[in-house]
Amino acid sequence: GMSEKLGPLTFGKKDEEIFLGREIATRRDFSEQVALEIDHEVKRLVTENYERTTRILTEHMGTLKALAEALLEKEVLDSPEIDQILQHGFLTQTAPA
Repeated sequence: GMSEKLGPLTFGKKDEEIFLGREIATRRDFSEQVALEIDHEVKRLVTENYERTTRILTEHMGTLKALAEALLEKEVLDSPEIDQILQHGFLTQTAPA
């Protein structure tokens, strides 16, 4: 991982079996305390980024809806049309070239 709390470390060594059809075995090379810290850090990262994503989508809901409506109508949008929706919030009949 590359989290601020755990640093640039890798946890869990993978041992590959030499025969086809065997699953890759994971050997645990860290303590129960480190496992708990990893779990907490993963939960923190997922929660923070879920909240961030939700906030961004909510802030730009009008633009997302305008893009969705334009795509339902035209099926394909070119770059100038997308730019027009991003700048003005709607698509006129003809986007400037």
